Amino acid sequence: MEWITVPEEGLTLREVRRMTNRAVNLSADVERAAAAILEDVRQNGDEAVRRLTKQFDGADLADFRVSEEEIEEAVAGVGEDFLAVLREAKDNIETYHREQVRESWIKEFRPGVRLGEQYEPIQRVGVYVPGGRAAYPSTVLMDTVPAVVAGCPSIAMTTPPGKDGKVNPNILAAAYVAGVKEIYKVGGAQGIAMLAYGTETVEPVFKIAGPGNAFVAMAKRLVYGTVGIDMIAGPSEVCCVADGSANPKWIAADLLSQAEHDPRAAVFLITTDAAFGKEVQAEMEAQMQALPRYEIMKQSVGDYAKAFLCRDAAQCFDVVNKIAPEHLEIELPDPEQYLQLVKNAGAIFLGKYTSEPIGDYMAGPNHTLPTSGTAAFSSPLGVYDFVKHSSVEIYTEEAFRRISKKVQRFALAEGLGAHAHAMEVRDED
Repeated sequence: MEWITVPEEGLTLREVRRMTNRAVNLSADVERAAAAILEDVRQNGDEAVRRLTKQFDGADLADFRVSEEEIEEAVAGVGEDFLAVLREAKDNIETYHREQVRESWIKEFRPGVRLGEQYEPIQRVGVYVPGGRAAYPSTVLMDTVPAVVAGCPSIAMTTPPGKDGKVNPNILAAAYVAGVKEIYKVGGAQGIAMLAYGTETVEPVFKIAGPGNAFVAMAKRLVYGTVGIDMIAGPSEVCCVADGSANPKWIAADLLSQAEHDPRAAVFLITTDAAFGKEVQAEMEAQMQALPRYEIMKQSVGDYAKAFLCRDAAQCFDVVNKIAPEHLEIELPDPEQYLQLVKNAGAIFLGKYTSEPIGDYMAGPNHTLPTSGTAAFSSPLGVYDFVKHSSVEIYTEEAFRRISKKVQRFALAEGLGAHAHAMEVRDED
């Protein structure tokens, strides 16, 4: 873990970005490879999807849609205990996200002028669920339940198969609990292409949500405009603000819980207590030795772990807001008093018992979060990502006549005579 002593005058945003080094790995080589896959699927449809699935996942599939029998087999195989956990998590996620639902509205702003917004769910959405190093049934719930709550009538999910041509049963069980039945055994950029462009057997979607590797992220970036996307997700990250009142063993465990995701995952400790910080560092080194994903954590901590030593709480949160972390834990006495100081974070966890993994699985708020500093301008996945709205404008004849000449003057000032004429013909009649 690299230590950074924050000077009295603080750090600039540019300095923090350079120190934390969290750019999403979207290189020119990744772009070329993803673009080639997208064009292959766009031109060749199902044939390309099958060929690329065999090439990248080793699965030779005649039909890449998951059958009802496969879903039933998965549900039977995971056991009632895990199904109960999935159902409880789904209920928590659904309850939280229902608070995000917005109603259409129209009201009178001026005499004879009614204006409003009409909210409608996106009619068909695609959800990408990553595979690779691990299977993520939690991501199935986090990415599909908000779409269900939003009222999206058509939801297609895609996820990489194993070499045996099967999808991890935990993922299928989570989809079953969420109520998603249209599932495809397709991963990577080819999965994004299938959703964006459609094939002979798969209808295209209007928006794609869900995290993935660099090729998935690049593919989402390239299809944006043809479809909507939620965000470009990079490797996971966690930032913890803590002092000597916290348990260094617990803080170390929380930091490692994100380091195990990816060799490029980033962990940040921000503290005013150097001795406490060194205890956390020693705990991290000791704990990861006994954990199963040691090599991944070792690389993450070795390359991307940073500890910031600050003068006071104000300086701590200045650094936080410049990092704009995906996950932020505040383990200081009376942590809620510091909430007003947080301007940029994806998800905020307050208090020593609010460990970040609770948010990953059971709390209810979404765990698909902005990464790589994008929490400074974007938000967690939510119902609002699966809804769009139209403005509504209603004028009476009297209201029209009050503004007709003004609209005509505006239009003529812009050189748009037909705009003015559309008003003028009504005046004449």
